Amino acid sequence: MKNNEYPYQGTTLNGFAMLFLNLALTIGAIVLLVLSIDQESWQLGVGCALAFILSLFLWPGFIMLEPGEARVVMFFGKYVGTFTRTGYYWINPFTSTKKLSLRARNLDAEPIKVNDKEGNPVMIGLVLVWRLKDTYKALFEIDSQTMAANNAQVGTDVKSMMAAFERFVRVQSDAALRQVAGQYAYDDTETHSSDITLRSGGEEINDQLEQKLTERLAMAGIEVVEARINYLAYAPEIAAVMLRRQQATAIIAAREKIVEGAVSMVKMALDQLQEQDIVRLDDEKKAQMVSNLLVVLCGEDNAQPIVNTGSI
Repeated sequence: MKNNEYPYQGTTLNGFAMLFLNLALTIGAIVLLVLSIDQESWQLGVGCALAFILSLFLWPGFIMLEPGEARVVMFFGKYVGTFTRTGYYWINPFTSTKKLSLRARNLDAEPIKVNDKEGNPVMIGLVLVWRLKDTYKALFEIDSQTMAANNAQVGTDVKSMMAAFERFVRVQSDAALRQVAGQYAYDDTETHSSDITLRSGGEEINDQLEQKLTERLAMAGIEVVEARINYLAYAPEIAAVMLRRQQATAIIAAREKIVEGAVSMVKMALDQLQEQDIVRLDDEKKAQMVSNLLVVLCGEDNAQPIVNTGSI
């Protein structure tokens, strides 16, 4: 993709030196004005006027930049570069500039309701770290006015400009989050038991979310530093039903484990009784013993022992 941003290459002078020069011109203009009145000299009056006009010409050229800031410079509507040098400088006063912040910004999006791959409504939210990377795209390839809240005018100060970009990022983050969430199921199901889910996807889901955000925000010259899902839950209207479903799944899994262990213990008991020749059991007695042991081992309540005083 073509990068139209380039550094400002115009005349750049030290701001403090030009400030002292401009103050000297202002003081000189005042001195010439006094002398022209005192001596009634029109030549001194002309010199006073020229010094004053030159002083007024120099004042608009002063700019100051802090670390993490940039100024987009335009000459009668034409883009002539981006100024990023930190400090106090003087540039062509006929140029106009717009200040932008290049510092990282954080977006903690409120959870939104989306439908997952199975059609279940879920609540999902994200946290995003972003910053401006291409100032040309940010100012000239998207309309910042359409990003203003309630059709308010976007000012030229850095605060209002960055507020407009924040609204753009919020809208695109919402769209990217809906797109990613709709591709996966919330949790494992019988039909998609081996697929990646929103709950188990982890870094893979976050990487795909970051990729989608990068694609959407690149048009505005915005770089995605990091994107992570920070909230995930079923929507309130189905949360109770899904909780019972999860509980049932957990109970079934636990029962399967208990039965597997009980069968193993019963087999071990029968084998040891036979190997050590402690007692000989026919098939009917074995079936009765297996039944009793399974009831004891698989039951939820403690078994009440009954002493057998008769024959086995």
